[in-house]
Amino acid sequence: MDAQARQDYWRRNLRLMAVLLTIWALVSFGAGIIFVEPLNNFSIMGFPLGFWFAQQGSIITFVALIAVYVWRMDKLDAEYGIDEYEEEVHHS
Repeated sequence: MDAQARQDYWRRNLRLMAVLLTIWALVSFGAGIIFVEPLNNFSIMGFPLGFWFAQQGSIITFVALIAVYVWRMDKLDAEYGIDEYEEEVHHS
């Protein structure tokens, strides 16, 4: 991979991370702290929705975002011809 391709790859990786971390911050701080009072007007499984987001929702969202990151990075790696297995074999 040449220097320009490497730079494009990392730029796209950082953009993906920024988007996913922004979503996580909005869910964690937005739903769990800032918008907790309006969300508490609704309930999920008997718990106020704001409380649920603060306790469970942000964690579930974070795990889902990790899965999305892995999926998108696999596609990005394939697009740029990066194969971890081949690199490990060549370095052994």
